Amino acid sequence: MRVLIVEDELFVAMLVEDMLGDLGCTIVGSAASATEAERVARTAQIDFALLDVNLDGETSFAAADVLRGRQIPFAFVTGYGEQGVRADLRDAPVLSKPIDPRQLARVIEAVD
Repeated sequence: MRVLIVEDELFVAMLVEDMLGDLGCTIVGSAASATEAERVARTAQIDFALLDVNLDGETSFAAADVLRGRQIPFAFVTGYGEQGVRADLRDAPVLSKPIDPRQLARVIEAVD
């Protein structure tokens, strides 16, 4: 599975990359800002995206809209729970920070 990681904290992005690698995923892109996330979401050849909701005071919701339009599944990562996700996007899986590798594995299995 080709995955896009959207995360503005480098250390967290590296941990997530390791977790996804352990699940057999290939990281094909990463983004650390809302603008970059939206751009990559439009162009990357991906099967799934993991989107941190809060990107240095902005959100990844525009990238989620692009992914939804491309019919690419995604999950949000947030410390705020489902309430931190825009209401019309709450049908996407929401992973809590810090990410539980078992929960991530369940989300990946559901998409695969």
